[in-house]
Amino acid sequence: MTAIIIEDEKPAVEKLRRALAKANPDIQVIASLNSVAQATNWLQNNLHPDLIFMDIELSDGLSFQVLEQSPIQSPIIFTTAFDEYWQEAFEHNSIDYLLKPIKQDKLELALQKYQRLKEHFAANLQNLLDWQKQNTDYKRKFLVKRGSDYVSIRVEDIAYFYASHKVVCLVNKQGHKFILDESLAELEEQLDPAMFYRINRKYLVNLNAIQRIRSYPKSKLQLDLIPTVEEEVLIAQENVSAFKEWMGR
Repeated sequence: MTAIIIEDEKPAVEKLRRALAKANPDIQVIASLNSVAQATNWLQNNLHPDLIFMDIELSDGLSFQVLEQSPIQSPIIFTTAFDEYWQEAFEHNSIDYLLKPIKQDKLELALQKYQRLKEHFAANLQNLLDWQKQNTDYKRKFLVKRGSDYVSIRVEDIAYFYASHKVVCLVNKQGHKFILDESLAELEEQLDPAMFYRINRKYLVNLNAIQRIRSYPKSKLQLDLIPTVEEEVLIAQENVSAFKEWMGR
C-alpha cells in the first residue's frame, strides 16, 4: 500500500512514519510534502497513492487549497492539531480525522477503517463488473443482403460463421449463406461468448450447431456441425483444454 504525507513539520512527519511502520510494515510512504504548492505540484504530476495523510494548516495556507486545485481520488486521513476543521474535512474524501498528538491506537483504528472500506467497495465493484459482464448488450440480429433485398437474421438462428479467401460468411440453421463485411475477430467481440466460440482461424460456431465431438490424431478434436461442412473442422491440441472448459460451463 502506498501513501504520502502532507505535513510542514519535520518532527511530525518522522513520528507519523514510525507510527505507520509499527501499525503496518507494508505501508510505503512514497513522498513527504510540506506545503500547498509542493503538494499540488506533486499530485498533478504523479500517480495518486492508495492513501493520503494530510495536515490542514501548512506554511503557505490550508491544505484544502490542494484539494481545490488537484482533484484527488485517494482517501484522506487528516492529521491536525485543530478540531475546528473536521466538518470541512469530511467534504473532501476524508475517512478519518486524527488530532495531534496522534495516538497509536487511533491511527491503527483509522487504518482498519480504510481497509474495511477498501474491501467493501472492491467487493461491490467486482459484483458490478460481473453483472455488467453477464448483461452486456451483445448483438441480437444481423442485417444481411439476399439478392436485392435485406433480411434480418436473429443470432439464435445462426449456426456458424466461417472465413474463406478473405470473405466471411454467416450460415443459418437452414444452411443458407450470407456474406458479411466484418471479420471473425470483430464478430467474436459482438457475440455472447457463452453461445459462440472461435474454434479456429476459420470457424466461429454456435454451441447448438455442434452435433458431435470426436477424438482426432495428435490430441486434436474434430467437430461435426449442423448444417454439415464438407471439410474437417478441427480444434488444435493447444486449444482443446479451453474448448472443453467452454463446453462444460
